[in-house]
Amino acid sequence: LVQALNSTVLVGIKGGHTLRGRLMGFDPHVNLVLDEAEELKDGEVIRRYGRMVVRGDSVIFISPG
Repeated sequence: LVQALNSTVLVGIKGGHTLRGRLMGFDPHVNLVLDEAEELKDGEVIRRYGRMVVRGDSVIFISPG
């Protein structure tokens, strides 16, 4: 994750949701801080959040975005 700091990542979370945003930080529990965060469905943006915190226990995957 250190290599992904300040770059765009895709984050899959419980419930089948996918988020995309710039990874600003994380902690040992994989809590994530995303900037310019967006929720995607079928590759299309359905909602924009700006800066958000994603709880580590809801994260299923993290990949380059």
